[in-house]
Amino acid sequence: MKNKSKKIEPRTLKGFRDFLPNEAIKRQYLRDKIRQVFELYGYDPVETPALEYLETFEGQIGEEEKLFYKFQDQGKRWVALRYDQTVPVSRVVAQYSDKITLPFKCYQIQTVWRAEKPQKGRYREFLQCDADIFGVLGPGADAEVIALSLDIYKALGFKKVKALINDRSLFEGIPYKAIVSIDKLKKIGKDGVIEEIVKKGFNRDEAEDYLKKAIGLKPNKTIKDIFSYLKTAGFTESWYQFEPTLARAFSYSTGVIWEIEIPGFETGSVLGGERYDNLVATFSGKDVVGVGFGLGFDRTLEALEQFGLIEDIKTNVKVLVSVFSPEFLKESIKLASDLRAAGINTDIYPDPTVSLDKQLKYADKKGIPLVIIMGAEEIKEAQLVLKDMRTGEQKKVKEVAFTKEIKNMLKLKN
Repeated sequence: MKNKSKKIEPRTLKGFRDFLPNEAIKRQYLRDKIRQVFELYGYDPVETPALEYLETFEGQIGEEEKLFYKFQDQGKRWVALRYDQTVPVSRVVAQYSDKITLPFKCYQIQTVWRAEKPQKGRYREFLQCDADIFGVLGPGADAEVIALSLDIYKALGFKKVKALINDRSLFEGIPYKAIVSIDKLKKIGKDGVIEEIVKKGFNRDEAEDYLKKAIGLKPNKTIKDIFSYLKTAGFTESWYQFEPTLARAFSYSTGVIWEIEIPGFETGSVLGGERYDNLVATFSGKDVVGVGFGLGFDRTLEALEQFGLIEDIKTNVKVLVSVFSPEFLKESIKLASDLRAAGINTDIYPDPTVSLDKQLKYADKKGIPLVIIMGAEEIKEAQLVLKDMRTGEQKKVKEVAFTKEIKNMLKLKN
């Protein structure tokens, strides 16, 4: 009796996801738009490893260090999957200081991992998009990255976006544990904040005093300078505001902090940033200040979908070259090559024995807008038949002009 191989159930871990083409295309579009704005501002890409020594992250994140994916590798070294991108890029600045020119403007678009409870807009593996400036102490750097973060959402088509801005230096005299709780004011309310602070070992009077002090904060000169920069950069006051109880949870935050919210999007903020002037020094002892942000890729994509700002595209293929019969396969291959050389994403049906009807059904199901049909008659007359799968209409076109006609039908640039 033959041993039957064990059947493996196809499944994904909780908090991890697969992306089929219609989802992956949207993600690719969003990545490209974000990258374009980063580079428009003069930022260059940086990449860091998925795994870091655990000590790289320990003591840098704060209360959320319980969310590290950490383990011992085969060399008995304690390592952690990349929790965020700010800490690793600060390590890079420290490690390669002789190869980096300050001010150093860089961006990262990479995966991070956090062992948190999965929920809408939150996953255990997700893409994060960061931009940072190192080596500039003044508020001009803070203002620039805030303007950059706003311009990303402008470029994506959002009409109403707001940067909520504060300065961690205004929290002087308030313990870090209380600051983390104050940051949750919108989610849990005043009573919830006070109760949480009390549970951390403070008495009720202290908790109430910390919250009252935070609520009563006023903009300092740094924030006023940032507002002036944003106004000069073309942003009206509807795009930014002072938010006294915004605290951000990272323990490495040292100065200006901000988040981006989209009115009408209920899932939460879509981007968060801060100044972190001491991070590089923890790796090298050198005082290299920094400021930057992390953009929530998944939440931003959800917001694009909610407001109808992204197309639902099944495929990037624009044209299917059908194979009328095996004897015309060479003509179809050459035609597909010519279209690709003209910059048109082109698929060719891989089985010349399949009927034209099945090929058309394939194109329709996949969402390919145009199909080229070329039989004996068309080849003889040096013509092609273009079938628009969106309307069902088809027309004959002279072979010498087919590329221009296809671009016109697809509304592509000639």
